[in-house]
Amino acid sequence: MAKQNYSHIGRLWPAIKHSWLGLKAAYKHEIAFRQEVFLALVLLPLAAWLAADFVEFAILASGVFGIMITELLNSGIEAAIDRIGTEHHELSGRAKDLGSAAVFMSIIYFVLVWGYKLVTLLFPAVS
Repeated sequence: MAKQNYSHIGRLWPAIKHSWLGLKAAYKHEIAFRQEVFLALVLLPLAAWLAADFVEFAILASGVFGIMITELLNSGIEAAIDRIGTEHHELSGRAKDLGSAAVFMSIIYFVLVWGYKLVTLLFPAVS
């Protein structure tokens, strides 16, 4: 593929295009990402409704987007490893495990942020 020579602002459109293609590929090929998109469609409006201010909304939204971002990175790692070969290799397994661990850590962050918000709503004396 020939490399295009774009100006600084001219790089924006190809970057947006490739980002959109990546999101479409993740939605098409990754069931976990489809589930996370559905949850985002539910949780982001809920976060806007529950949040006391924009900062609180941003923190709640960061938990949702954090999972989606790490899922995209994990899917990219898995696709690259699978492109190399499907036979078992220690380093390939480690790369996939590390990507999975990153998703797990983002889920822990989500549970902490949303859990704290829900506990403080249900038990105001806690905050």
